[in-house]
Amino acid sequence: MSVKVCHISTVHSERDIRIFYKECKTLAQNGFEVYYVVNSKERCNVDGVNIVPLPYIKNRFCRIFIKVWIALFKAIKINAKVYHFHDPEFIFMGLILKLMGKTVVYDVHEDVPQQILSKEWLGIKPFRQVTSFLYNIIEKLSVRVFDEIVAATPEIARKFPENKTITIRNLPITNIIKKVSKKETANEKPIVIYAGGLTRIRGIKELIEAAYILQDKIELRLFGQWENEGFKKECESLKGWKYTKWMGFLKIDVVYEHMKNSDIGIVNFLPESNHIKALPNKPFEYMACGIPMVMSNFQYWKEIFGECAIFADPTNPKDVAEKIEFLINNKDAAKNMGENGKKLIQTEYSWEAESLKLIDKYNELIKLK
Repeated sequence: MSVKVCHISTVHSERDIRIFYKECKTLAQNGFEVYYVVNSKERCNVDGVNIVPLPYIKNRFCRIFIKVWIALFKAIKINAKVYHFHDPEFIFMGLILKLMGKTVVYDVHEDVPQQILSKEWLGIKPFRQVTSFLYNIIEKLSVRVFDEIVAATPEIARKFPENKTITIRNLPITNIIKKVSKKETANEKPIVIYAGGLTRIRGIKELIEAAYILQDKIELRLFGQWENEGFKKECESLKGWKYTKWMGFLKIDVVYEHMKNSDIGIVNFLPESNHIKALPNKPFEYMACGIPMVMSNFQYWKEIFGECAIFADPTNPKDVAEKIEFLINNKDAAKNMGENGKKLIQTEYSWEAESLKLIDKYNELIKLK
């Protein structure tokens, strides 16, 4: 009889790349009975993963203080052996699950105390600082109780007890990328692609402003969900929107096909404290697709992606535009960067290899109980 495991998120999407495509599907493919409690319209089974729907609640405070309880009750009804949650607001619910004798895994995607400092919706800076300080204490105390911490980067992992922390990086699913085709003909004009959360702190406005500087020299294509309708309208009002296409929130294989047929991938995260040593999924996907990148000029990123990217000040649209133009005008350099990235994926960075750590850890947790 297969072991029931339950992933929980009140924030992420039903088709979140890390949670659904990587972790949940990998577990399902390896014989686990997988449930995913998440925002969704209906209960269904997708690729072996049982989707347990949560209502869509836009109000952040209702999500933090009410939706987590709905998620907890739905999760308890599943009666899983392992509960794996992905949002900091669920941390108290994780403690309740531990009191019920369940195995609980806390998946830390970002440095949450640092992330809180950049959340303008939380109010004035002193309040954010106090909230960050308090959450840091709560997190440190809570992780003593949880069975395992899954960190998205080595930097995040260093914050937690070494004996119960594993790093599982956001590496690309190369099997999907290999299946999508690449056109033999060049694009009419160079396509610059960004796929991911369309938010202020990810430098989307600056990208659109860079597109205005370059004008007809490029087409900027954005894939993903907007932070909110207000920010979307703000971006649509920019002069550079004329040279930008928002493609929507598409299935992963469709995004990879667009990515493979683009000329330049871009990651323009602003220098927030939780970004400077982040290890996002996107650059690895661009690398797997064999395209060169323009990235924020963080020292940590230069050390990791130096062979396959060029770096710009993410707060300066002119600098971003100049770096994009450099890759357009220096095709040999751009080609070398793309090839270097692809080689690194083949030799060092793939989800297929990284996923083995997840399976081994789950098997270990189950044996311990």
